Amino acid sequence: MSGYSSDFSSSGPRRARIEIIPLIDVIFFLLATFVLFTLSLNKTGGLPVKLPATDTSIPRNAEGAVTLSITAEGTLAWDKQPVTLDQFIARLQAYKQVEPTPRILINGDENASFEQARYVVDEVRKAGITKIFIETLVRPAGS
Repeated sequence: MSGYSSDFSSSGPRRARIEIIPLIDVIFFLLATFVLFTLSLNKTGGLPVKLPATDTSIPRNAEGAVTLSITAEGTLAWDKQPVTLDQFIARLQAYKQVEPTPRILINGDENASFEQARYVVDEVRKAGITKIFIETLVRPAGS
């Protein structure tokens, strides 16, 4: 019996084992990756802009609201789609007609002109929409 391996014991061949610790490590890695990816998602419906920071920001629910973006360069976008001033006013009127409780979320760059923001708010009010929200970031503590 000198040519046989020592894998056999008196009770027969060794049984395969599933190592659970590496499996748990892989599952936690996948879970952590998923959580970090989910937290990094930007759930805004507007163009990417540098939002102004405030001390009194509260969480918002943008679902069902139209996002109007005002960039630092002065361009205007309707839910990530750049629009002209005429298109903006026409879309406001159409949105007011089809939505029973219209809501507008203004997603303005912190370097955008106040005149541009005033114009957007004024036109939204002229269209008869009263639920207007301005998106901001929560200022970090100690800033």
